[in-house]
Amino acid sequence: MSEFPSPIQHQITFLYTANLAQSANFYENILGLPLVLDQKTCRIYRTTDSSAIGFCQKDGFLPEPNQLILTLVTQNVDDWYQKLCAKGVQFDTPPQENPQYHIYHCFLRDPNGYRIEIQRFLHPF
Repeated sequence: MSEFPSPIQHQITFLYTANLAQSANFYENILGLPLVLDQKTCRIYRTTDSSAIGFCQKDGFLPEPNQLILTLVTQNVDDWYQKLCAKGVQFDTPPQENPQYHIYHCFLRDPNGYRIEIQRFLHPF
């Protein structure tokens, strides 16, 4: 029998934002993530069947964007890149292979300055 009472069923990462409406527009309308729960000062978006990301309003908050990378894993990095470019998203780097980590990826920033990586594992774990 496991030492833990029950298995973890879901995972949510919460981040702060000084402008919840701007974050909501980006994650809902640009990235197209489904809104799971609107708590008025926090909004939670589904990223996979068992994980989500939430944004909570925090007035006066100034993120330290280089201390966090939100990685979205997909087999279709190029499709995501083209789709987001068509919506006017500016990328820090276009899709490229990273031989050190055996990945294919690109980087962009959300309205808060958080770094988003869209990635495909070349050798899945």
